[in-house]
Amino acid sequence: MVAKPQGFYQRLQLLPLPAQQAFMAALCERLLPNYALYEQTSGYGDGHTVRTVLNLVWERLSVPNASIDFARQAEKLAECEPPESDESFGARRALDAVVSVSALLDTLQGESPEAVLDVSRTSRAGVRAFIELTEGEEDAQTLALVIRDHPLMADENDFQDAVLEAVSEPISKTSLKEIRQLGRNNGISNLGLSLNDEDE
Repeated sequence: MVAKPQGFYQRLQLLPLPAQQAFMAALCERLLPNYALYEQTSGYGDGHTVRTVLNLVWERLSVPNASIDFARQAEKLAECEPPESDESFGARRALDAVVSVSALLDTLQGESPEAVLDVSRTSRAGVRAFIELTEGEEDAQTLALVIRDHPLMADENDFQDAVLEAVSEPISKTSLKEIRQLGRNNGISNLGLSLNDEDE
């Protein structure tokens, strides 16, 4: 069903801002293992800072009047980006995580109406790139079908649908915890990777 995202994106844009922020935060949770893997394999990065910034976002969502300087957090986050010279697949996925958390911070500092769509599309695009990388050089038409029917893409679509459903309900401290748990996805990223894979 190729037409599905359109209705999906319309629903996302119609959500109140706190619900959009919870949606983005959940997707960021699921991108973080990719950053952690990049840091572990390359020696670059600062996963602790990225994690801390995202934790502060959850705190603000849970306690709306919490006094947090998100402009300062955005500066710290920018320093966590992989070096521009690193064009590896891992660096690009690590950058996805930083850019997504950064887009979320933008919404906490002012108007950023496209941010929720950007984070959703960034996560899907990462999955698409991973499938292209692992499935080899197919012709474009075959590859499009492979991506559409790939279990990882199905999982990504199901995950985003589940988060959208969760944030479409009234947001409370309890539901935020559940949404965060959903985002953490047992430590498995949108690419089906987790740090635990490396340890075994």
